Amino acid sequence: MTQFLFSATGLKKHFGGVSAVDNVSLRIEEGQVFGLIGPNGAGKTTCFNLITGLYTPDAGQFSFKGKTYNPASPNDVARMGIARTFQNIRLFKSMTALENVAVGMHTQTRQGVLGAVLRTPAQRREEQQVLEHALDLLHYVGIGQCAHHLAAHLSYGDQRRLEIARALASKPSLLALDEPAAGMNATEKLKLRELLLRIREDGKSILLIEHDVKLVMGICDQVTVLDYGKVIEYGTPSQVQQSPAVIEAYLGGLHHG
Repeated sequence: MTQFLFSATGLKKHFGGVSAVDNVSLRIEEGQVFGLIGPNGAGKTTCFNLITGLYTPDAGQFSFKGKTYNPASPNDVARMGIARTFQNIRLFKSMTALENVAVGMHTQTRQGVLGAVLRTPAQRREEQQVLEHALDLLHYVGIGQCAHHLAAHLSYGDQRRLEIARALASKPSLLALDEPAAGMNATEKLKLRELLLRIREDGKSILLIEHDVKLVMGICDQVTVLDYGKVIEYGTPSQVQQSPAVIEAYLGGLHHG
């Protein structure tokens, strides 16, 4: 029997009379890139926010690393080992790239407020380790040369990579990316694809919401397609592309083209 890294079963979420997510189930294996796609209004972002603790489900169960969990808050989910990015970039624009990544390590640090106030030797050692690891992550995502640049001064594509570096700083087992290619040009998307494949090769699992179908089909191992809050197809990229339901709901124009 397959041991899934993450699973969600029977997720439901209503906003007033609107059923945004209706009985959605997902299962992600260790080391997979898992795509969640669908047309606008399909429920992708709502489902993503349920998984990462931003919303509370009306019904459903979650399991991570074999243990049931209740996503009470984004911080709780991050401490468990699920880190996310956002569709709209959420960086500290007046801080450097290095500082932004260091902030992402808050779930991994041990020295508390007292250590920071007293500047104990242990606190100083930990701070140095945090900065060194943050710099390593910036090099990993390809923007190490921008370590001391303000986040606000980075190019759009570099800001996207900075968000991924900050998410990786918490050492997650599952990296959840909300439309990381949004707004990128072709060259930036190519670099993003290379980065995501490298992250997978290094043993991380990825949950990817993305409108760029070509990117999704090129890197994902499994894809779930939502429409009007329901799962209409699940399988490999080739299976999904050949599904009549998907062609009708989402991929029709690309298929016939």
